[in-house]
Amino acid sequence: MGAGLSAIWPTPGPSHARTLVGVDRNSPRFQTVTGLVAISSGAAFTLTWIVDIVVLSEYVPAASLATWLPVILTGPLTAVIALGLPRSAGLVTRVVAAVAASMTLTVWCLATDADLQWWGALESCGLLFLAVRTTASSWLPARATVYTLVVATTILMLPLRSGSWNAFVGGGYVLTVALSVCVAVGCAIRAQERRRERAVHDVRQAERLALARDLHDLIAHHMTGIIVQAHAALSVQATAPHKLEPILRTIAGSGTRTLESMRRLVRVLREDNHAALRPGDLLTELGDLVSAYSAAGDDGTVRAARLEVTAAARTVVLSPEIEISVERLVREALTNVGRHAPGARATVRLDADSEWLRVMVTNTAPFHRATAPVGGRGGFGLLGLRERLEALDGTFGVGPTAEGGWQVEAAFPLSAPTDLKTARPTLV
Repeated sequence: MGAGLSAIWPTPGPSHARTLVGVDRNSPRFQTVTGLVAISSGAAFTLTWIVDIVVLSEYVPAASLATWLPVILTGPLTAVIALGLPRSAGLVTRVVAAVAASMTLTVWCLATDADLQWWGALESCGLLFLAVRTTASSWLPARATVYTLVVATTILMLPLRSGSWNAFVGGGYVLTVALSVCVAVGCAIRAQERRRERAVHDVRQAERLALARDLHDLIAHHMTGIIVQAHAALSVQATAPHKLEPILRTIAGSGTRTLESMRRLVRVLREDNHAALRPGDLLTELGDLVSAYSAAGDDGTVRAARLEVTAAARTVVLSPEIEISVERLVREALTNVGRHAPGARATVRLDADSEWLRVMVTNTAPFHRATAPVGGRGGFGLLGLRERLEALDGTFGVGPTAEGGWQVEAAFPLSAPTDLKTARPTLV
């Protein structure tokens, strides 16, 4: 089913393969749209094929076997290729195969004077579909232009099969208009894709800069403590030297944590693709978020949520940057539940083992589907969370639940990546 939509929308690079203008390509809604496009495309090609057969059977008397070649051979072949089949073949391979088959038949007609009374509507539609594909592709502009010109030339040569000047002029005019529309559609899709890429880049850049600012503030906090403790050590050096050892141990621990935060900061700033405050007690802040969500919404909808924290999660020691990220993840997830699933019950759950902290926000199916999200449509909150999790060497996943609700899940490492003994958790 995915071939239909991918046939008219260029495939993104791996860095943003899941998100399209804030829409998850693996979400049920996107998969539904993909299936509808595939079904409608197949239906359109099938109806066009029936038109080909009816035209030759009813309106072209005594059609020769050669006249049937575009209907029984090149037409179906081009339609299958235009639908993105076989999926293992790339766009270049499919375009070359369709152009080669069509041009071979056209050149054969010119070389043998085999005048075809009908050049094939199905083949024409398939090639026009490929023209949209090549124009909208994510290739460099020069490469996309070359392939589009090749497909356009193949399309405009189709009327030559008739051997009639009038048919060539009339058919060429119709195909030129259709080709212009297809190229314009392809250019519009290509421009939209470029805008999406810029928007995704801006969101990633903003989130990484926000994380860098958070880490900068945390490093400043650690360094302030080190300086204060060092001054205290100098003060007691002469009068109470036996108190130096615990102070020096505290300084060493603070320095280690500062170095870890500094390494994260440098790694984030080195990546081309990004007024922070140190949060208070994480569980208290999460409790406040859940309580605020449970209050009645602006539209009078009563919302319910609860916070579940396992004993292991209560005793785990978290770095400040992970505390900040957990708070932001829960805030964004609850905000999305309130906007997209009015009346749904939400559950925030924290669990931990020796190496990972798992955070999961799940909501039930809404009582009714809002025609538009409350407060308007957002866009890039989940994308920003994914970028933040990746910068912290965590994992992130979203997806539907079996009961019709939605789930946002993340796993944060509790130690440095090189110290992890277990594989990354598999999320939704």
